[in-house]
Amino acid sequence: MRTVTLKGILTGGFVFASSVLVMAHGDVNPQPVDTAGLPETGDEWLTENPYRAEAAGEDVWFKAIEIGASGYNQNCARCHGLEVVSGGLAPDLRFLEAEEYGDEWYVERFRVGYTQNGTTKMPAFGELLGQDAAWAIRTYIETRPDGDAMEDVAEELKTMRDQLAGYAEDATGADPDALKARLGEIASGIETLSGAPVADSVAFRAANLIDGTPASYKSASETLTIGLSATQ
Repeated sequence: MRTVTLKGILTGGFVFASSVLVMAHGDVNPQPVDTAGLPETGDEWLTENPYRAEAAGEDVWFKAIEIGASGYNQNCARCHGLEVVSGGLAPDLRFLEAEEYGDEWYVERFRVGYTQNGTTKMPAFGELLGQDAAWAIRTYIETRPDGDAMEDVAEELKTMRDQLAGYAEDATGADPDALKARLGEIASGIETLSGAPVADSVAFRAANLIDGTPASYKSASETLTIGLSATQ
């Protein structure tokens, strides 16, 4: 597993989600999404997600998740649920296949919206937000972890959270490599519901934050705290 800074993803995801809760249940106007830092996809709409790691590289994939988290929470969470956990009002997008078939369905709905019996169930976002934002949001959606798998490891992650919080105050005896390795093992066992190869779970995020410094232990502990709270 790579050692990279995922503070941007954390800000765009769990931390941002807490501040957008009211917006998610009240604001119905499409909100612009800042896609700076992502490769431009052009004017012609694609039929397959260009921001997946195997196509664009891990750095682009990480950036797409960060931007997609913010874009989703501003524009989609009201109906599809925070962290893409649907409350039943709209389809649970976590189950949308992370392959071309799922991409085609997603991008069609994103572009033109959905109307039933003369009632707009989903507005058209295509012209308002653009293709780059569409695929960033898609990347975020497809990397959501399986909630049941998270529940299975919640107790161990709570223990590690407390351990990391202690190391943030006093790093004596801390073994960053061992901590990263164990979090990486946990992360590798957490699957997505979409079939995407890597879940953007809190274990995955925390592992990538640890660099042996007290600040990194604090960030990793906070990531686990917020993520575990979101799954309860």
